[in-house]
Amino acid sequence: MKASQFFISTLKEAPADAEIVSHQLMMRAGLIKKLGAGIYNYMPMGLRVIRKVEAIVREEMNRAGAIEMSMPVIQPAELWQETGRFESMGPELLRIKDRHGRDFVVQPTSEEVVTDVMRQDIRSYKQLPKNLYQIQTKFRDERRPRFGLMRGREFIMKDAYSFDRDSTAAKVSYQNMAQAYRRIFDRFGLTYRAVAADSGAIGGDLSEEFQVIAATGEDAIVYCPTSDYAANMEKAEALAPAGPRPAATQALTKTATPGKATCADVAELLGIPLATSVKSLVLATDQLNEAGEAIKTQVWLLLLRGDHSMNEVKVGKVAGLAGFRFASLAEIDEHFGCEPGYLGPLNLKKPVKLVVDREVAVLADWVCGANEADFHMTGVNWGRDLPEPDLIADIRNVVAGDPSPDGKGVLAIERGIEVGHVFYLGTKYSQAMNATFLGENGKPQFLEMGCYGIGITRLPAAAIEQNHDERGIIWPDAIAPFTVVICPITPERFPDVKAAAEKLYRELLDAGVDVILDDRGERPGAMFADWELIGVPHRVTIGDRGLKEGHIEYQHRRDTASSKLEAAGAFDFLKAKLAL
Repeated sequence: MKASQFFISTLKEAPADAEIVSHQLMMRAGLIKKLGAGIYNYMPMGLRVIRKVEAIVREEMNRAGAIEMSMPVIQPAELWQETGRFESMGPELLRIKDRHGRDFVVQPTSEEVVTDVMRQDIRSYKQLPKNLYQIQTKFRDERRPRFGLMRGREFIMKDAYSFDRDSTAAKVSYQNMAQAYRRIFDRFGLTYRAVAADSGAIGGDLSEEFQVIAATGEDAIVYCPTSDYAANMEKAEALAPAGPRPAATQALTKTATPGKATCADVAELLGIPLATSVKSLVLATDQLNEAGEAIKTQVWLLLLRGDHSMNEVKVGKVAGLAGFRFASLAEIDEHFGCEPGYLGPLNLKKPVKLVVDREVAVLADWVCGANEADFHMTGVNWGRDLPEPDLIADIRNVVAGDPSPDGKGVLAIERGIEVGHVFYLGTKYSQAMNATFLGENGKPQFLEMGCYGIGITRLPAAAIEQNHDERGIIWPDAIAPFTVVICPITPERFPDVKAAAEKLYRELLDAGVDVILDDRGERPGAMFADWELIGVPHRVTIGDRGLKEGHIEYQHRRDTASSKLEAAGAFDFLKAKLAL
């Protein structure tokens, strides 16, 4: 490709609404252009990156035995109604009607459609296993799309779906995909972690996320530096403390804490460690009638250490707390007779269900709200001042320094960007849609399923977050829009420079190198700035003075300065550099 024929549209400044580095640099480098909120045109330079991502994913999926197909972006609502997701997925699922008033959805994923395909064609266990995948446009109606391709509404995703005869075979398929994902992300040349994850709205009970490590990542990744343990924050277990609870040493005392409504403020006032204070979180669960109206409400009190935070995913898995909400001020007043900030488990107006975090269950002489404004209780102890807790659960986020669940060290935390996810689904969808086959015993059995996604358009943004500097993007070779750029200096004035650039360009093209020749006639400073911003990893500069001395210049995008090459050996140098 020659630059004069290509579409290059760089900007000196990023748009005001571009908040993070990848969004800013993708806009400035002309990779994407905004069309609407969370909707972008993939410009030629950006599309080249996306196509390279797709090619690697496609090669490794095919290598793993998956079979490519394509499912419609617009899908009939009937299939989603079979699984209940038409109602349960919320406003992120874009629902539309056609001219006949029939309901459709704009797909964010395709479990229902692929299950429908398989229930029509799979009759016998002899046809299994199967794995179907697609690389397709998706849409999720995000309330607040932001960060460019990192959290857009329209995006491209690779989604695959495995079908097996039983759970043992399904887990083999799952591991096959998990290994394929490792090969894919290894080929991208990015630093990543595969972490145990919660399955969330997709369902299932075995799940891993693939996270690209980046300081700007939205997700917290929990790992043990001295073992292979890794999980996301929602999944990481906080182990129960070792050893028995200490004996009580303080008397229960009502203590004035005027204007101190947070654990941190109370601890500072009383001169105690924050870890000896206990925070009270009040939740509620509603029993609904067929019309969706609440007919009965249960109020819950959760107790956590003052230096810990609640993990909503873990809380939602506590028996009885699925679908919880935070209690209203009226409900809090009805049960505690006090405003938030001074709540606690003592002196309640009405009983509540109590859930105690593992750490709080072994505390002695702790501090909590007195259910009276401007007062807290100090010297609180289980068994003496309160009955022993009935329900003890892991309901908090882990923190750095917690023991690793595998017993091989302590936990550390870093930031990451989720770019892939693998799930073992079991029969969640096949049962809902009656997708069966005849087993070896001649009886109908539900298909065992897994699903596997990669964010094709999110991945380039994640790569930029991990690979950039003050000059622009630094692409790994595997997904760079061009691998090599040739920059001749004023070739219109120096025929030898133009000829040398054309010769090297043709040699690289013939060798299969993805090379671009910048023949636009730009000044050297502007030309170099463009390619540093765009992030092409290898740059060759050809100038008249150097050429007369028999050399040209080479610079990798990560290098701070160029190095001289023998002009006659430039092609062989690049061949070796690119491992052709």
